[in-house]
Amino acid sequence: MNTALRLQPLNPEERDELANVESATIKKLIEKRTNQCCNCCGFTKKLGIRDNWFVQDPCGIVCVVITYLLMFYGEFAVMHVILLPIGFNIYSISQMIIFNFFTIMAFLSHLKAMMTDPGAVPLGNATREKLNDLGLKIGQVVYRCPKCICIKPDRAHHCSICRRCIRKMDHHCPWVNNCVGENNQKYFALFTLYIALMSLHAISLAVTHFVLCVRANWAVPTCSTISPASTTVFLIVLGFESLLFGIFTIIMFSTQLHAICTDETGIEQLKREKARWEKKTRCLGMKAVFGSPMSIHWFNPLATPRNHIGKEEIYMYNV
Repeated sequence: MNTALRLQPLNPEERDELANVESATIKKLIEKRTNQCCNCCGFTKKLGIRDNWFVQDPCGIVCVVITYLLMFYGEFAVMHVILLPIGFNIYSISQMIIFNFFTIMAFLSHLKAMMTDPGAVPLGNATREKLNDLGLKIGQVVYRCPKCICIKPDRAHHCSICRRCIRKMDHHCPWVNNCVGENNQKYFALFTLYIALMSLHAISLAVTHFVLCVRANWAVPTCSTISPASTTVFLIVLGFESLLFGIFTIIMFSTQLHAICTDETGIEQLKREKARWEKKTRCLGMKAVFGSPMSIHWFNPLATPRNHIGKEEIYMYNV
């Protein structure tokens, strides 16, 4: 089982095992393992998503649908059960703006994390021509992934679900139906942040609304436009959902910040891999993921990070 995934060294002096592989075979592999979105609606281009990346995993797609349904329920419960019955005043309008801001930002962050290429290594590039282009010196080797037939960069790992090698792969998240890697870690971190803020805000609104209505014995018209029993059920479900996903996303956001600040991905921490790269400082790590310099765009999922500070030479190992 491990033999199929074992990295195989390729030296320029060694015989190229892929020299006799027909170009049609490589082309077939690329067509089979390219996670492409049809972009039939054109919505991704309007959001600045140029990769057209979409992992066609049934389990991941189901998780994405569940995620959007949960977000829709939170929007329905907060708006139609809690805020709209109060009427349009300073309190309700301000709470509507805040909650809907978190919802929109969470949705955009999720969409960008799901449909951005996480850092997939080009398929079928482990050829003699590519090795010659690298200009390898004596004492340097590169590694080939037998699944992707590609030159495997340092700190890259093969994902069996995406069926690609991903640069700086942290983990594969079914809730965004994508790997979290070099190119989309910012969007995943923002998604967990805004979902956590949504959850905390929803819990505070639900608890406040329930306590005030119980004290008023549900006699105040602003408590609900439906029966007190139905309102109570909606509030309990909203509170349970918000508490569960609030705790989960706070933990995930914390682990992402820790991985960024320590310059170690989740897989590297799990496997306790020794650092073969020069680790970035906390400041450089944050800038490498969220962009440089530090600005309000760090919290904007539509803003693409301009650069990767301290990016390593990904195609070479020194041995």
